Amino acid sequence: MKKERRQSIENVMNFTTNLLLAILLIPALVSLIMLAVYMLSIHQSTYAISRIAALRPVVEEEIPEQTWSVIAGRNTFEDCGVYDTIQSVNDEMDRYMERSSSTEILVARRTMNTLRSYVEQIEKDMADDSIPVSVSEETLEEVRSVASLTGEMLGSFIEEEILRVNERHSVLQTISLIVLVVGILILVFSFFFARNARYKLVRSTHQAINRLAQFTKEFSSGNLQARASPALMEELSDLTDDVNVMAEQMGNLIEQNRREQENLKKAELRTLQAQVNPHFLYNTLDTIVWAAESGKDEEVVVLTKSLSDFFRSSLSSGADWVTVGQEIRHLNGYLSIQKIRYRDILNYEVDIDPEMENCRILKLLLQPLVENALYHGIKFRRGGGRILVTGRKEQDLLCFTVQDTGVGMTPEKLEEVRETMKTGKVLHRDPNELEPGGGFGLYNVDQRIRLYYGQDKGLEIESGPGGTKVYFSVPEHQGEEQV
Repeated sequence: MKKERRQSIENVMNFTTNLLLAILLIPALVSLIMLAVYMLSIHQSTYAISRIAALRPVVEEEIPEQTWSVIAGRNTFEDCGVYDTIQSVNDEMDRYMERSSSTEILVARRTMNTLRSYVEQIEKDMADDSIPVSVSEETLEEVRSVASLTGEMLGSFIEEEILRVNERHSVLQTISLIVLVVGILILVFSFFFARNARYKLVRSTHQAINRLAQFTKEFSSGNLQARASPALMEELSDLTDDVNVMAEQMGNLIEQNRREQENLKKAELRTLQAQVNPHFLYNTLDTIVWAAESGKDEEVVVLTKSLSDFFRSSLSSGADWVTVGQEIRHLNGYLSIQKIRYRDILNYEVDIDPEMENCRILKLLLQPLVENALYHGIKFRRGGGRILVTGRKEQDLLCFTVQDTGVGMTPEKLEEVRETMKTGKVLHRDPNELEPGGGFGLYNVDQRIRLYYGQDKGLEIESGPGGTKVYFSVPEHQGEEQV
């Protein structure tokens, strides 16, 4: 199948316009040039006829009359002006002969030389007193005869020029008729050509737009694999390519969002699982039983209230966003239970700016970090350690730090954890195995911060022999969700 060539709307319109202009203008220009040439020729012939016609009475009547006035004694040759008249006639004929090769004018010009010679002969005879006047009169008859002959030659020229003018006028009429017919045919052709070109352009554009409309309909209906068909018009083809690229990107973003939502649901599920950790619940209940059997009623009350606050804060009526004050109560409930369980090996301090208590954040961000510090830092340090939780507001950001004096991490393990926090991809193992023994883990907190806040950066970690510091910054939540 032959592939259709792409065209530009601008090029098609320019080509059509230029072609129409050529069709309309070129015949018109050719016709005008031909008309101008024939009109100029007719004008020149008409001008020549008028000039030569004016010479005929001068030659036939004026020159013989001037010569007779000298013979009759009324004038001299100097006063009659016959030579000036002959010279003016010769000059006019010479000018015409420069533009034309008319035989009649050429013969008339030579005859004028004969006429002049007769006039000169009369002047010579009259200067000789021995020659009678009758001789000059006879010569005058020759002058009249030659003048008549010259006039007839000029008349023949005029008749021929009139015939030529008539012929050219007929040709001019024919050309005018042809121009009229051709002009009408050109207008009819131009009309149908322009109509056909417009139809093709509109059809190509309409088809391309219909394809785009069909594509958008399919795409909006959920067919993310739909793509717009290529258009033959270059501008619309570029638009189609851009739309297809946009569709591809939208499909990728939708797929990415779907994966992120799946990861978010998994993270939330692991969050709930971590909060309902059977080992933590079992150990806490076991501690309550032990305290009750030992008669430590205050500890029983503290443990029971802390456990109740812990789970109440975890549920938070199903809300994803809580105030910093609620997050602190949840954290204090957890630390109170762990302090009673681990006693001397655990010391902690929660130092949160009071101005932050009414600010809202994503729930369950601090407790998992504290749990990680306890189970993977403090428990493995001989003599126990200390956990410090701080919170400060810097401009529009809420900044939190969880720092412990536990065993810390090796450089290799720290690099592995940082890479996981940076890319969201776990190196070598399952996310829950980043912290041996299970639990919510650093990975889940980092992932939830990235997904909920739309940040490229989640947790930042520093660790060494002196312990581990985990910190993060998030903007205050501005939603309307009730907490």
